[in-house]
Amino acid sequence: MAMIPMQGTFTAFIGQRRLASGPAGDVALAVKRTAIQQGEPIIVFDDGTGRSIDFDLRGEDREVLARLAPTPSEETAPPSAPRGRGRPKLGVVAREVTLLPRHWEWLNVQPGGASVALRKLVDEARRASGDKDRERQARDSAYHFMSTMAGNLPQFEEASRALFADDRRRFTGLIADWPADIRDHVVKLAYSDRA
Repeated sequence: MAMIPMQGTFTAFIGQRRLASGPAGDVALAVKRTAIQQGEPIIVFDDGTGRSIDFDLRGEDREVLARLAPTPSEETAPPSAPRGRGRPKLGVVAREVTLLPRHWEWLNVQPGGASVALRKLVDEARRASGDKDRERQARDSAYHFMSTMAGNLPQFEEASRALFADDRRRFTGLIADWPADIRDHVVKLAYSDRA
């Protein structure tokens, strides 16, 4: 089972009803308690991606929470990070970049060298496209959630087209008759950053 990141929020649904929403530990414990009492399947979603995930709910509450907590080695570096180069104490990790010779020539004559120039280029690109990247991520999260929870609901295809066309008015109109918790959650995923 893949490690569940503690950051971000998660939402659990039991049927078409929202069960819990919040940090991983809170949602996992709510799911565990409800799963014991209910016979219905419960689906948990990572709100950052809109994809369904599984929590390992075996054992006592403290064991469930311990499995959700990242280990110190997971917090400091990715498991496949190469060792040796970079400045690990500052979070700098060496990676390989493949460029054409003309790109390397240009980078090598920049003040501070190739690394400084590349960092500046990446930061500028992030600033320039930050809003569009967040909108795309929100739209994709909403679509992943919709596909799982609303794929068989009326107007799903048209609502998907409106979502990808960024036609908020049409989108919300098409999903108005969906179950309230599903409708409210998909709108939250798609548009919460754009009030």
